[in-house]
Amino acid sequence: MSEKNVSGRLPVPFDQSKIGLLIGKDGTNKARLEEAFNVKIEVKPEEGIVYVEPREGATLYNVYVAEKALKALSIGFSIDDVLLLKDDVYDLEIIDLGEVAKNREDLLRIKARVIGTGGRFKKALEDMTGAKIAVGEKQIGIIGDFEQNKLIKDALTRLIAGQSHQAVMKFLERYSFELKRRRMELWERIQGM
Repeated sequence: MSEKNVSGRLPVPFDQSKIGLLIGKDGTNKARLEEAFNVKIEVKPEEGIVYVEPREGATLYNVYVAEKALKALSIGFSIDDVLLLKDDVYDLEIIDLGEVAKNREDLLRIKARVIGTGGRFKKALEDMTGAKIAVGEKQIGIIGDFEQNKLIKDALTRLIAGQSHQAVMKFLERYSFELKRRRMELWERIQGM
């Protein structure tokens, strides 16, 4: 099948409690997603499924990125954060807490550690890296570029494994400084061309 004639419907599991966020006031969020990713979105709240169909001229990549956007919304990202995914620089990284939590209490403990008191740790992660983080029911989502996602995933893996917030922050400070330095060098090389 030619990529110009993409057809079919892709079912995407969706958290029923977030259907209102997906649709938005008078359907505005759904329309924004459809426009940004060149797809048609059909919501089936009773099934907990959202169907994605390509519009005229859409590619498989449009459908793929729309699926990622819906997964991000289902985790708990805002519509504005999800729309960052239309830029090829950004990607969604998901950490499945169900794979690391031993039981319900462990899951709640891990989520509380990631968020921190009053949301301070999560905010510090976002501020230091420039990426966006959402803590869902059993998943943590990260929207950022490749290096940001890798850095946050490494930091969260350390935190989940039991390292202290202080140790994880020191790790982040060291590597976020290195990330910013490399980006400045790249910018200077581009400017010098």
